[in-house]
Amino acid sequence: MSDHETRRLSFGSVAADYARYRPGPPPQALDWLIPDGARAVLDLAAGTGAVTRELAGRAQRIIAVEPDERMRAVLTASCPGAEVLAGRGEDIPLPDASVDAVVISAAWHWLDPDRAVPEITRVLRVGGVLGVMWVSRDARVPWVAEFNQLARQAREADGQRGGRPGGRRRREVAFPPGTPLSRAGEHTVEYSLPMTKDDLLGLLGTYSGVITLDPGSRDGLIRRVQDWLDRQPWEQADLPLICRCLRSSRLPG
Repeated sequence: MSDHETRRLSFGSVAADYARYRPGPPPQALDWLIPDGARAVLDLAAGTGAVTRELAGRAQRIIAVEPDERMRAVLTASCPGAEVLAGRGEDIPLPDASVDAVVISAAWHWLDPDRAVPEITRVLRVGGVLGVMWVSRDARVPWVAEFNQLARQAREADGQRGGRPGGRRRREVAFPPGTPLSRAGEHTVEYSLPMTKDDLLGLLGTYSGVITLDPGSRDGLIRRVQDWLDRQPWEQADLPLICRCLRSSRLPG
């Protein structure tokens, strides 16, 4: 198994923590992404259901596709109204032209666009929407910038083991030539969520760069972050977040 595949499938080992600590998108992001009158919406690479839960009530049919059975187990338990299916972006288990929107949150960088984009356009109805989201911590706030620097150490270590240089995520959406999708529009939502020191430490442990570190390196990183948290004058803080959204429409063809 390649290093990329190992990291992509690492989240299942911390599925319960992923569901507990990972921040979901703000409702305003889905307001912008989901088209009016949508009958069926697909949450692709749904993880433990952070987006799936927010989709409830936005369409008659909510479908969540996730490759990892451990993540799907948590997803199924937390989203009883959704259809939860095993699958991945490169092989979506749905018929042609069956959904009005495909939403991908914090997972585009794990997909192979040359294989996933044709699958996405296959299942989208003409006029439907592909929506891609990333949620990031707002480093304009000084304490967040310090926390991000500590977290970045894990990504850099991960990149040195054979990942992308510096472990950087791909946060741009590019389509293969001839893809029947419009040029992507962009929208940003700023919001915040209250988090305790324990929440922040738990959040750090849900990133692949930390999960896949060897035990000694991971323990050392956790100790450094815990020491930093112990020096902070608060027990709970509002974590400022930025949700960046890209939206593209399915064209005829």
